[in-house]
Amino acid sequence: MQQRELYRIVDRLASGTFESELDLLKSQVREVVEHSDIIITGARIWELHPTDDVYILRYQYGMIEKIPENYRISIADQPTFAQLTSKRSVINYETDDVLIERGIELFSATGVGDLVKRQSGRFYKYALAFNAPEINQTFFDTINIISSAVTLRLKEFSGQNIQQKMQKDLRQAWEIQRGLLPEHEYNFHDFQVFGVSVPDSTVGGDYFDYLQAGGDSEERLGIVVSDAASKGLPAAIQALFVSGAVRMAVGFHTKISALLSRLNTVIYDTFPYERFVTLFYCELTTSQNGLVLFANAGHCAPLHYIVGRDEFEVLAPTGGLLGIVEEQKFRVENINMQRGDLLVIVTDGILEAQDSEGGMFDEERLKELVRLYRDRSVRDIACGIIEDIQKFSIGAKYSDDKTIVVIKRN
Repeated sequence: MQQRELYRIVDRLASGTFESELDLLKSQVREVVEHSDIIITGARIWELHPTDDVYILRYQYGMIEKIPENYRISIADQPTFAQLTSKRSVINYETDDVLIERGIELFSATGVGDLVKRQSGRFYKYALAFNAPEINQTFFDTINIISSAVTLRLKEFSGQNIQQKMQKDLRQAWEIQRGLLPEHEYNFHDFQVFGVSVPDSTVGGDYFDYLQAGGDSEERLGIVVSDAASKGLPAAIQALFVSGAVRMAVGFHTKISALLSRLNTVIYDTFPYERFVTLFYCELTTSQNGLVLFANAGHCAPLHYIVGRDEFEVLAPTGGLLGIVEEQKFRVENINMQRGDLLVIVTDGILEAQDSEGGMFDEERLKELVRLYRDRSVRDIACGIIEDIQKFSIGAKYSDDKTIVVIKRN
């Protein structure tokens, strides 16, 4: 399962109304343990004591021998709790005798919620500990994704009133964000490009741009499409940050792989408690064979429509989500666009658009529309797809920002 799919699964679990943060965490833990696609057999919720450097067991669930209720472990006796502050998630051997007696030997823990400042240091308000049949790197990546999703859920829960007070600032944020986006249409040698973004609310986390790669507008054109998985103002802040970082980086002769690796590290350091960012970056070239270089950081796969064969090639991720893991490497791949070929880049708000009954628009419907509109201009293709999706989504309970960029080689 891809990281992005796993994040979406976790993010949609336990979506009800809750009385407290702890109730939300309990529901999330139960759903994660019971979900058939997530291999976790047991989980525990630890809460930092209001005044003492002690974590208290607040909840346990799954196929594990029960620990005494409200069991306490001091941070001094269990250094894992302190390690979470800098590492977010860890895998350790258990050292507490009571837990070892319950069969807990190797476990993974992750910090969620706010960081609480104490004289002895900073500690997460909650720590989630998980057990699985096999604790390996894949499991560790799963825990990191769960941590990111659950932390955002907690922030959304506690920040509802704050969000309401910030509504008056949204209009100004919208004006700033609109200023980030380029003109819709762009011509680069024998390539035509058209992009459009439709935010779900006043501001959103989708962003696209056309960039003079390496400062040389004659040889390469960079095109970036990104999606900050947060909603509303937090997503807009992330989009603004990504915009500035990418624009600065492409002004130098930076390799695409190095650009994404550095961007990942900066996002990880700057937004440690927010959701991930997905990003697709490609460079159009003046090569006679229509060479297009690209890297895909966990973004939904763009579609390369090969008109001569009436076939689609999907440009799958060449690296992970931005901001989940501190250090990542990204591969650079390439395609050749022949005359009449299309490259369609979208955000998941298009693929996951829902109708009134909850059915998704999905990739196959998008392919059908690309085939239908293939002979039209890039403007007509992009606007036609957006219009069809807006009609498809009438009456839907869930919606998201929608962005599409269409590239055609004439």
